[in-house]
Amino acid sequence: MKEQDPIEMQPYGFANIIDDDTEFIPLLSVEDEEHMNAQEVPQELAILPLKNTVLFPGVVIPITVGRDKSIHLIKDAYKGDKIIGVVSQKDSSIEDPKFEDLNQVGTVAHIMKMLRMPDGNTTVIIQGKKRFKLDKLQQSEPYIRCSVIPFPEVIAGKTDKEFPALVGSLKDMALQIIQQSPNIPSDAAFAIRNIESHSFLINFISSNMNLDVSKKQELLEIADQKERATKVLEHLTKELQLLELKNQIQSKVRTDIDKQQREYFLNQQLKTIQEELGGSTPDREVSELKERAKNKKWKKEVAEVFQKESERLARMNPAAAEYSVLINYLDLLLELPWNEYTNDNFDLKHAQKVLDKDHYGLEKVKARILEYLAVLKLKRDMKSPIMCLYGPPGVGKTSLGKSIATALGRKYARMSLGGLRDEAEIRGHRKTYIGAMPGRIIQNLKKAKSSNPVFVLDEIDKLGNDFHGDPSSALLEVLDPEQNNTFYDNYVEVEYDLSNVLFIATANSLSRVQPALLDRLEIIEISGYTIEEKIQIAIKHLLAKQLEAHGLKKEHIKLSPKIIEYLIERYTRESGVRGLEKKIASLVRGIAKSVAMEEKYNPVIAEEDVHRILGAPIFQKDKYQTNGVAGVVTGLAWTPVGGDILFIEVSLNKGKGRLTLTGNLGDVMKESATIALAYLKAHSTSLGIDPRVFDEWDIHMHVPEGATPKDGPSAGITMLTALASAFTQRKVKDHLAMTGEITLRGKVLPVGGIKEKILAAKRAGIRDIILSIDNKKDIEEIKQDYLKDLHFYYVKEMIEVVNLALTKDKVKNALDFTIKNGMDGSSKKKKEEAGLN
Repeated sequence: MKEQDPIEMQPYGFANIIDDDTEFIPLLSVEDEEHMNAQEVPQELAILPLKNTVLFPGVVIPITVGRDKSIHLIKDAYKGDKIIGVVSQKDSSIEDPKFEDLNQVGTVAHIMKMLRMPDGNTTVIIQGKKRFKLDKLQQSEPYIRCSVIPFPEVIAGKTDKEFPALVGSLKDMALQIIQQSPNIPSDAAFAIRNIESHSFLINFISSNMNLDVSKKQELLEIADQKERATKVLEHLTKELQLLELKNQIQSKVRTDIDKQQREYFLNQQLKTIQEELGGSTPDREVSELKERAKNKKWKKEVAEVFQKESERLARMNPAAAEYSVLINYLDLLLELPWNEYTNDNFDLKHAQKVLDKDHYGLEKVKARILEYLAVLKLKRDMKSPIMCLYGPPGVGKTSLGKSIATALGRKYARMSLGGLRDEAEIRGHRKTYIGAMPGRIIQNLKKAKSSNPVFVLDEIDKLGNDFHGDPSSALLEVLDPEQNNTFYDNYVEVEYDLSNVLFIATANSLSRVQPALLDRLEIIEISGYTIEEKIQIAIKHLLAKQLEAHGLKKEHIKLSPKIIEYLIERYTRESGVRGLEKKIASLVRGIAKSVAMEEKYNPVIAEEDVHRILGAPIFQKDKYQTNGVAGVVTGLAWTPVGGDILFIEVSLNKGKGRLTLTGNLGDVMKESATIALAYLKAHSTSLGIDPRVFDEWDIHMHVPEGATPKDGPSAGITMLTALASAFTQRKVKDHLAMTGEITLRGKVLPVGGIKEKILAAKRAGIRDIILSIDNKKDIEEIKQDYLKDLHFYYVKEMIEVVNLALTKDKVKNALDFTIKNGMDGSSKKKKEEAGLN
């Protein structure tokens, strides 16, 4: 018969395995222990091998025997003195152990009770007495008998104060384990508290600890009581730590499960409440999203992403933080106009009418739009150009985009780039961030509900950059026709085709636009309006707009072209018409007040009415000044608000030839003055100027309106003429203005802003204008109506400018530059030849 494993004991207790008929077995008392220790170990014992347990002195355990040898041994011993030797096997897998398969140290046991179990096995309850050591094998059959020798225990001395503390720690730790372990009955704690014997407490805890047989055998073989107690304490400490960790894990798992169950029940209740109230439940939301997706014209890749994310949404807890993020993402995918386009209107005559109706002038821009429409009409899949309307504020760059959209029959979208610093504004944020959103490009397409709108990128020159990134670099992909068909937004995470969008950028200055971005743009310059154009714009657009905005009719106010011109010249100074519109709005409000108060008034606006409503004129009209003073020359300047005239004034004083420059001049303008003076010194004899005067006269050059910063090279020939007039005291030609850059070699170079400068000259009453010959092409591009009564002189050399600009007449009270020592003969002769005697 194969011996069965011992009955598994509940730790720290065995009362539950004794049936009701069994008499009560008390714990070992101190007296019992003394009596047990006084007994002698027999010289020879029948040995019962144990497979899975170790018996300690004083401890009572039940064992189930099933092997024939073991049953035979138990029966013989039970009939006799009931004393046997119990030794654990070295290897529990051996069914019929020999003498050499047993451990050397065992325990003398007393058979307290023998029970016949229902399954036929025999169970005996034994109590350990004293330890022994195997000596010699006496017999092997019918069971093992051996001669044994005592294995004495080294008991801690009474003077050892550490041992009682050690035993107290054992008891406290054992009680903690009982308290924290749900599998140990509370009776075990009662048993531990009532054990008085130190030795029995150590043996009792050792027997019931959760250790394997080999570890327990090691404890049995330790003779020193204090050493064994220390070893037991180590094992208990580990067991307590493991138990605490186990309880902690179980508590956490239980908390998570409880939380999930609570959320589940709450969500079910919420779902029921929503259904009762007629609201949408999470399941209904997912089904509605899928239903909307059936009508989308998106690509296969987008459909796969939507399907994957919607399935994930269906599995997700609605209370989860990511639920709202995912539902917003899917909603965006559904609202984007994937492959949804408006039909273009290819009626070019209609487009021409719309553009002419909304904007006066701007022929070059209109021509380019009509060219694009014509090509698109012939070749339907042409990639949209990226146009950049460049010009001063208020000339209609932004509103032109809206007119183009109307002419084409497309949707209109506008995005202001002024002050934009974050690259994520273009490409969007990743969904992992709190509050993540798609970029402004995608947002505007969602609003437009079309994949081919007219998209105005306003103020592209005002883009900023900082540690968040460079948005102008992000725009490189958007504005490149070769790349924008696969535009990637970080939020959408799916490529979007922007190649059908007609992008129109606007800028006031190209110098602040990134070169790589500028390379992708088709620049169309929109210069300032002339007075005539502004008058027409005011009559056709601005006045009607303000009348409608203020609830008035045409008969309530009448503005003549003369009054509008007066407003333009005296109350505004700009290239566009934004300021003019504000002034007209002020006039209309003044009339609206009279209408509302039912006052009598004259609907025809006169200058007096303008003064009464707007106050005194803000600006003085730029007028040409007479040529009665030497060294004063009229120049032409470009400003962000249009063209202007300026005066270069040169004054000479006795001194040492120093040059002083005033008027808030920039470095380039100062350099132009230095070049002009250097050229004049080098060519003084050809102009009839004694070279020695440059060392005896100080030069002061001033450009009026000192509070206004001025810079640029275009005043070069004006400065040269002013210096030449001052040193020759000759008059400047009447009603003459000029602009051009100069070099030390005497060349006149072209400058920009010609149209604005010409218009400013005409307003100021200028009749003759000197320009570089290379600027002739700019004059040819200006309407002939604007050039009426103007005469142009084109020059290559600086000396030509002086000869054209200066007359032979001297000014009144001319300065005397005669050198005391007189002129040499050659200088006098040249002066006579120049006709200056």
